[in-house]
Amino acid sequence: MTRLLTCSSLLLFSMLLPSRAQQPPAPAKSAAPAKNESKPLTFTTGARLVIVDVTVKDKSGNAIAGLKASDFAVYEDGAKQKVEVFEPQTLTMQPEPPPELKLADQLKLPEVPNTTITFEAPGKVQYHDKRLMVFFFDFSSMAVPDQLRAQDAALDFLNKKITKDDTVAVMLYTSTINILTDFTQDRDILTDVIKGLPIGEATELAGLADTGGCGGEDTGAAFVADETEFNILNTDQKLAALENASKMLANLPEKKVLVYFSGGVNKTGIDNQAQLEASINAMMKSNVTLYAVDVRGLMADPPGGAASSAATRGTGAFNGAAYNSQRQTINDSQETLTTLAADTGGKAFLDSNDLAAGIQMAQQSMSSYYILGYYTSNTKQDGKYRKISVKLTNGDTSARLEHRPGYYADKDWHRMNGEDKEQQLKEAISAGDPITDIPLALQVDYFRIAPTTYFVPVSVRVPGSVIELAAKGTGGTTQIDFLGQIQDETRQVVGNVRDFIKISLDQENKERAARRIFQYDAGFTLEPGRYHMKFLVRENVSGKMGTFETRFTVPDLSADTSGLKLSTVVWSNQREPLKAAVGEAGKPIKKDVAANPLIDGDQKIMPNITHVFRRRQNLFVTFDVYDAMPDPKDAMLRHVLVSMSFFNKSGVKAFEVAPLEATHLADTRPGAVPVKLQVPLKDLAPGEYTCQINVVDEVGRKFAFPRAQVVVTQ
Repeated sequence: MTRLLTCSSLLLFSMLLPSRAQQPPAPAKSAAPAKNESKPLTFTTGARLVIVDVTVKDKSGNAIAGLKASDFAVYEDGAKQKVEVFEPQTLTMQPEPPPELKLADQLKLPEVPNTTITFEAPGKVQYHDKRLMVFFFDFSSMAVPDQLRAQDAALDFLNKKITKDDTVAVMLYTSTINILTDFTQDRDILTDVIKGLPIGEATELAGLADTGGCGGEDTGAAFVADETEFNILNTDQKLAALENASKMLANLPEKKVLVYFSGGVNKTGIDNQAQLEASINAMMKSNVTLYAVDVRGLMADPPGGAASSAATRGTGAFNGAAYNSQRQTINDSQETLTTLAADTGGKAFLDSNDLAAGIQMAQQSMSSYYILGYYTSNTKQDGKYRKISVKLTNGDTSARLEHRPGYYADKDWHRMNGEDKEQQLKEAISAGDPITDIPLALQVDYFRIAPTTYFVPVSVRVPGSVIELAAKGTGGTTQIDFLGQIQDETRQVVGNVRDFIKISLDQENKERAARRIFQYDAGFTLEPGRYHMKFLVRENVSGKMGTFETRFTVPDLSADTSGLKLSTVVWSNQREPLKAAVGEAGKPIKKDVAANPLIDGDQKIMPNITHVFRRRQNLFVTFDVYDAMPDPKDAMLRHVLVSMSFFNKSGVKAFEVAPLEATHLADTRPGAVPVKLQVPLKDLAPGEYTCQINVVDEVGRKFAFPRAQVVVTQ
């Protein structure tokens, strides 16, 4: 296993996610008193308020009213807790007609909405007998017709279905979250806000990935690039927006329903699994239930392509491949909505044009309930999960109770000793609760180094904001810990890494490091198969951590195939001297390091995970060609021609690299012809390009055409 760490510009890394949601801290002096009690409750030093919203229903599914605090028993990890805060919330289901419009109302100027989620004190109940609903419009996932349908559905609900107990807040997500109005019952404010939604904004982010199969659109281009990497980043941002929205609502102990208007959320494998689970956990901690409304409604999928898209290429329209591809794409986008809803206690409203009915479904899910609060008897700040159970003490065994199953305790990083910190890393790598305090990007590649053995380089990128976090805590140094684990299909650990580096935080280094990216590289030797990787990064001043999970496959290239065999293609814009790389400086270059395909002489090729490049940089492309036929006259020579073309978004060729010939075999990788290209980008205009590499084995008459999406910036 080898590892290196280098730096590059922060402009190439934009996946900055919000910090991890925490349980709301207890108010400094007092909490909300139980109903009908005149003496306010006071906090005990070190005590911690935990809020649990409990819905009690009879056999028919109707809410049971009239219960008292003495009718409930609350347990945390089996230990009984004393109920200190008790608040029954009685909600009506009867729609309220719009008020009569008077002349004075027409002359009155519209009120300015409050664009901040306000609360009197963390954990204090301030909305008595109110149903809190959040309309969250994700415009980044909607085309213009979808945005209009979502807008009409919300207006229809406000006009016909809203009750006197409904209090609504409105949030909009384009590339950032905007709070358009705090919780309000003023229909005029809500109507004006929703009518003022910026229709047409962020629609360019609503495109789905196209992997270039026979079911894809025929746009006139020679091919369509695989945009998987860009969708991973885009999806993570959508999920992070939901996590951030939940944080904003965390200080309100009341139960909240978030109505998520979306055109679907696509995931690639489990590359977004850490952020997906973090978003779900944040909503559960904040007492938020998500109801997803698919604004695309009932969709017809003609095999030849709908009117809004081009016709399909090839034979896809005739053999069923086009329809299957379209339906699979839709199902994948709806699966994420269903997961978000089900895991938070809500439902997904799919395949219906009556979107207002989806909002009403979320409304009706929140019947009368009880707010219970207790000061946990477990004062340890160990960050562990604590299970909550609630029972009735009045002898009613037929009643059904609904509440959140538990919560994660806070962690006091500064009180941990070295052994505790190491144990925390081990627990975090195996915990089901992912951590997203620090954003990560990760790339896995593979190169064949023996007939059944592959070298698997893993590159992890961490933004310079990590150093900014550390700099706030100390002026000396910080340590960044790295912990990674690879499991095979039987869940056996087949590879792991535990490493760290120290970074100086003096003024000069601090300012320079905050603008850069830190890249950590590790290498593993694996056999062909399917694997699961989890990688964890921790900064040791603030104690903040980040998790990345992904599945990857190492193919078996030993079998004879009709196409040309290639390794993964590594795209890079940077080469770093080995002696300058942290973790390798001053150390002898080991045999496994010398066999690393990303090492060229005394330099290391640093993979660019995001495929974003500047015009003043050079583009380095590295890969291996396997089992090319030898020259009939010289068994040590191969004749592999390699060229490369850049196409803009219109499918027009913008740049081309003339064919180059690779002839020599690698010394450390039997049967491998290494290919290394260097392309200056100064002649390319800023924009998004599809890059195709054309690889031809002239003797064996085999070929391959790997493709990738790249972005060139100024």
